Amino acid sequence: MGRFTLNYLFDMEVIFLFFIAHWYLSLFFQTFFMHRYASHKAFTMNRFTEKVFFVLTWIFQGSNYLSPYGYGVMHRMHHAFADTPEDPHSPRYDETLFKMMWKTKTIYSAIANGKMEVESRFTKGVPRWEAFDKIARSWPSRIFWGAAYTLVYINFATVWWLWLLLPIQFLLSPIHGAIINWFAHKYGYRNFEVSDTSRNFLPFDFLMMGESYHNNHHKHGSRANFGGVRWHELDPTYLAIWVLNKLGVIQLVKTTQLKTERITQAA
Repeated sequence: MGRFTLNYLFDMEVIFLFFIAHWYLSLFFQTFFMHRYASHKAFTMNRFTEKVFFVLTWIFQGSNYLSPYGYGVMHRMHHAFADTPEDPHSPRYDETLFKMMWKTKTIYSAIANGKMEVESRFTKGVPRWEAFDKIARSWPSRIFWGAAYTLVYINFATVWWLWLLLPIQFLLSPIHGAIINWFAHKYGYRNFEVSDTSRNFLPFDFLMMGESYHNNHHKHGSRANFGGVRWHELDPTYLAIWVLNKLGVIQLVKTTQLKTERITQAA
């Protein structure tokens, strides 16, 4: 095997590893910090640790950084109004995926920027660090991270088609949201009969770190473990939560017993 071929393969590996690492690290801090902590308070942490996770979320989401406050408030609204006209994102009321995500962006931005009044039940206890968010959500911050990603591609994307991955990295958070908010309300199986259209999108969630068990989550919203209803439903994020709880970094505050009315047929 020639030297050129070895260099070519090495460069491809760098890009793929960079893309995969960014996908899962960005997703982890979204589901761990913004979803299970900020939105649902499935566990607690002290103020210092909370600020550490704010910073880590910014580092690993980068140009995709979402305000935990904006995300948390909007997600609570989603649970309260799931698949009704008041839902911030519902395939039932939006004709296309892009229309739904644009609506989501509009509502999220209004909440994060303080331009939308919401009921106190949606804001109570949601972590907020306005000074940091102002920096992390700024255009200079997004440009900095975007430029850093681009430099990696300039150095290692030796074939044109590798560049097709870069726009995805610029849009990881919206893509992660679209997978769950659209596809996990349209496709998959149901363990529980609930009033909304939530489904478990994947039987083994290798892609979304437990987020795909959306029907389970809508049945037991504050449960830290999104999986565990069927034998194959392994939630990787919960494994990390379990370890952090054992180490004393966070404290699990409650465990919801799975109810016995799980339906046996796939809907």
